[in-house]
Amino acid sequence: MDDRQFRTAMGKFATGVTVIATQVDGDIHGMTANAFMSVSLDPKLVVVSIGEKAKILNKIKESKIFTVNILAADQQELSMIFAGQLKDKEVTFDRLDGKPVLPGAVAQVACEVSAEHVEGDHTLFIGRVTDIHLEDKEPLIFYSGKYRSLVAEQPVSI
Repeated sequence: MDDRQFRTAMGKFATGVTVIATQVDGDIHGMTANAFMSVSLDPKLVVVSIGEKAKILNKIKESKIFTVNILAADQQELSMIFAGQLKDKEVTFDRLDGKPVLPGAVAQVACEVSAEHVEGDHTLFIGRVTDIHLEDKEPLIFYSGKYRSLVAEQPVSI
């Protein structure tokens, strides 16, 4: 199998869209990612996977904190900004447990790095969750290289 085939196969797994954020010396850094999952309920742990070429990698190593912002269906532009597809756009952050989060996200998850593991060309950061904020909104979905949204099924009359 070649790299393109592998990427295409992995793109067949529908995911939510997140922005990972951290702060170093007063500057906030963010990156769009879909490599995120929960790890443990007790203790509450999550993992994010950051590529070795990502600018945020060393920022998280330095700060030892990160947030996961699970984007809402109406936040596609934020995803594109933090993926580097839209330039020169101002982004406002709120705070959760003193860490930078995006207002309007479906979920904001504040974390402290509890471990990091280098695997292949990525570093897996295990985060101990220190706080969570939830909104009652529909999530932004990514599938097969495109943004999607959930559509509620209509009741079927028989």
